[in-house]
Amino acid sequence: MAYSASGLARIGGDSNGSFWMYTSADPIATVNTAGYFNDSANMLSVRDVILVVDTNVPSSNLVNVLSNTGTVVDVSDGTAIVETDGD
Repeated sequence: MAYSASGLARIGGDSNGSFWMYTSADPIATVNTAGYFNDSANMLSVRDVILVVDTNVPSSNLVNVLSNTGTVVDVSDGTAIVETDGD
């Protein structure tokens, strides 16, 4: 699939950065590819954090914006959020 702006929502933040949630059926390996978030380059800033929720697998990862040239956005590989319950 491709990036869909309707899946991106700002959760909070201030002048130092924002926290976003992005929901998609795309796997993290697709979402963390440079250029995936280009259509939202005007909203995302370096060091913003995005909670990426994969509705297909289901899994969640935290990524941060590493660079934004104004047209090309690159995010980190992602840190998986463990979704297990051992009890």
